[in-house]
Amino acid sequence: MLPKIHRLKKKNDFERAYKASRGFRQDFLSLKFAANNSGITRIGIVVSKKIAPKAAVRNLIKRRIRAAAKEILPVIISGQDIVISALVGADKMRDFQSIKTALIKLLSRAEIINNKNQNQ
Repeated sequence: MLPKIHRLKKKNDFERAYKASRGFRQDFLSLKFAANNSGITRIGIVVSKKIAPKAAVRNLIKRRIRAAAKEILPVIISGQDIVISALVGADKMRDFQSIKTALIKLLSRAEIINNKNQNQ
């Protein structure tokens, strides 16, 4: 679980991240981000009913993405509001390592991760 200080919770924060940047896609994940003034990176995760109609499956997907984000958090550039959305196929991904790898690639493409510090 991400620490409370690193969670994106308010609707306005999600909307600001959606409007402030262009999107990036990698496999079964999509990413939007915006700089914030707090100097703390906050992450929000979205899994719609279109991806997984059952709440239990949506929550499972969110838990896996959240766990991968927690491991990667130390190498993400500070001061970012990041929204990670699951795309079609996210419910099929059973391997944690593939989720983590996709998230690292996505953050690298968005240039908000320090690649030299990340050991894959």
